[in-house]
Amino acid sequence: MKQYFVIVNPVAGRGNGKKAIPAIERLLKQQGLQYTLVCTEKTGHAIELTKQAVEAGCDVVVAAGGDGTVNEIINGLMQARQEGKKVPVLGVLGVGRGNDFAGSVGIPEDLEQACQALVKDQRRLVDIGRVVGGIYPQGRYFGNVVGIGFDTITTLEVMKMPRWGGFLSFLLAVLKTVFLYNKAPLAMIEFGEEKIVQRSLLIAMMNGRRLGGGFYMAPTSKPDDGLLDLCIAEQMSSFEVLRMIPHFMRGTQFSQPKIRFGQTDRITITAQDGPLPAETDGEIICTDGKEIQVELLPRQLEILYKPA
Repeated sequence: MKQYFVIVNPVAGRGNGKKAIPAIERLLKQQGLQYTLVCTEKTGHAIELTKQAVEAGCDVVVAAGGDGTVNEIINGLMQARQEGKKVPVLGVLGVGRGNDFAGSVGIPEDLEQACQALVKDQRRLVDIGRVVGGIYPQGRYFGNVVGIGFDTITTLEVMKMPRWGGFLSFLLAVLKTVFLYNKAPLAMIEFGEEKIVQRSLLIAMMNGRRLGGGFYMAPTSKPDDGLLDLCIAEQMSSFEVLRMIPHFMRGTQFSQPKIRFGQTDRITITAQDGPLPAETDGEIICTDGKEIQVELLPRQLEILYKPA
């Protein structure tokens, strides 16, 4: 019988992870799964627990949390893989705020359906990104995004929000950031044969499709095509940003002249003046970075998902 190792982040979704534990256990038992459930106790703990699951020979590691929890488990799996170890498949029970990785790769965001996906054992290989810079000079793996600029400030504002629903928190944080962050750094963006030097309000390097539970930064992105989808926004006034928000909610922003699209498997962003605030999967990399390097590693991890 398959062994499932469920890692719950009790503070995910501002406490929603802890509240979801009884429902998770009830659903897992209903499905007849053989599982061990453990809770994280600190930042980085999910990486350690994932490595323990690998050593124990578990078949499936399940992230019960938000995108930050998924990120830590991805890092644990990738570190084990780099050491030549056989790694388990990844499952996700989205009990965080945004759950953008799950929403981008075809994992049901409804808890009951996500538990059913664990049993059905439908698998796909997905790409994994790696970012170097800020507090991770040795590199950090990611599943969904590396963002520079506006979305990093938004992430910092979301962290201050009360325990509201995911998308509402992000939307309110976006509206606040419109007036907080209105001078973008001058940066050099290099990918492929392209070299762009401009003040960029936002540079999103997407393996997934969306941020904040409802902002479609890369609506056509595929997590297994070996390419990052880029969304690069020029400096704009606060009024222009407000007008742009509905486009990001619909995924139509690339029709606008100040938004640029691109695809690459490797990109470097270098500050020319001003700092580069950056985040990955909702975790802050730096607020005053000078250079960020991002690469995409094709078809690295197996995940359990629900085919459309």
